[in-house]
Amino acid sequence: MRHSILFGALMALATTATAADIRVMCYQDGIECDVTAELAKRFEAQNPGTKVILDVVPYKTIVEQLPVQLAAGQGPDIARVTDLGGLSKYYLDITPHVKDARYWEANFGATLPWLRPTAADKGIYGFMSQLTMTGPYINKTLFDQAKVPLPGPKATWDQWIDATRKVAKATQTPSAMAWDRSGHRFAGPAISNGARIFDAKGELVLDDGYKTTVAKFVGWNKDGTMLKEVWAGSGGSTYADSIGEFKNGRVVMVLSGSWQINRLQKDIGNAFDWVAVPNPCGPAACTGIPGGAAWVALKTAKSPKEAGMFLDFMAQEANYAEFAGRTNNIPAHAGLAKKGVNYPGATPGARAALGTFSAGVAELSPVAYQFQGYKYNRAIMLPTVTRVTQAIVGEMSVDEAMTKIAADMGDAVKQAQK
Repeated sequence: MRHSILFGALMALATTATAADIRVMCYQDGIECDVTAELAKRFEAQNPGTKVILDVVPYKTIVEQLPVQLAAGQGPDIARVTDLGGLSKYYLDITPHVKDARYWEANFGATLPWLRPTAADKGIYGFMSQLTMTGPYINKTLFDQAKVPLPGPKATWDQWIDATRKVAKATQTPSAMAWDRSGHRFAGPAISNGARIFDAKGELVLDDGYKTTVAKFVGWNKDGTMLKEVWAGSGGSTYADSIGEFKNGRVVMVLSGSWQINRLQKDIGNAFDWVAVPNPCGPAACTGIPGGAAWVALKTAKSPKEAGMFLDFMAQEANYAEFAGRTNNIPAHAGLAKKGVNYPGATPGARAALGTFSAGVAELSPVAYQFQGYKYNRAIMLPTVTRVTQAIVGEMSVDEAMTKIAADMGDAVKQAQK
């Protein structure tokens, strides 16, 4: 009997020793965390003794609190993040814990560098849970009511401004257009207008292409083309999206991104017909900015091996396809991008929007990819929002705003490099 008790105690001790909890911090635009929770149950079934604990948090927590936790040496095993390069020094290389590193390179090779701390690094730190792209939506019902034809697929920003002004005037809509209050959203039109963003050494630079975009945008806000409240309604670099104004019928066109498809499908319903349209062109490109959220393993992981195993599980084609299909997201998985993804819960409008954004990936400028992968890109994005807003409300001129952005940018990069 003593032998039986001792054996049982040893077995319990062994079970305790091999059991592992994987703590995952997740935010969701739609149902991303809900789908992840279901996939996690399957992973647990395949790996007895391992439990995935999913902490669903607001996006603000990911942006503001997670970096503080990580800097203090605290944090989860895995997180869903969007500041890809900015947090890269905290990422954990899971290469030893994936079954086939060649599978990862073949299917995520285009975006794996976004997560690497240095250009020379070849590690696997996680993967993009989806590829997103900035881009515009229009209220098609208003265009139909105004009897204004939609500009073609290669139409310029100026042509879209002209068309949406006509629609707003004919339908008595408050404003023609609004852009999310975000330096990330601002970057696509700037690059299309010829902004190089980087000099020959790969350092951030402001040029005539960027200034042209600032000047036009400030002018459009002052003359009522843009719904001024979106940018002028907040201070500092605070983010504000334009979708709320769009769904309330206050603007004809908004610049936001593919991650809003689920929200539009849910919130607008049959109130009016909305359509995603290709990114308007400038003299240099017709580009949005690629991006998305990434699942990353973190150095704070208490179960690093299991964290790597879970990410490897989530990255497998069948699981990734289910995640992308159920959450209405564009895949960052090369194999699935070629095969196409089935979106069982998408309405015809949402499915068409997903198709528009997917097609737009081919139009993305190389500068846009470089911008998204640059670890200090917030050094230009945040000052752009702050200073351009000050120019909109008349606190400074466009020239003064450009000077301030350059100074703020330089200070931010120096601070980040410390």
